[in-house]
Amino acid sequence: MNQSAELSLEQQFSLRSFETQVEKMSREQAQDFLIKLYEQMMLRETMYKHFLKHQWGLEPGPQY
Repeated sequence: MNQSAELSLEQQFSLRSFETQVEKMSREQAQDFLIKLYEQMMLRETMYKHFLKHQWGLEPGPQY
């Protein structure tokens, strides 16, 4: 992995903390969590697309 794509020390700590929490989850809890996480990832992607279209002037502005 190149240096610009590596996790910061803070992110590595956060990942390790998350890993510890996941290890304590039941299978059902982990499945529910993954579904919610995936939904959030899709929403974030939709927001990024919207923001980029707006920033790049690719979407129509409000019609008055």
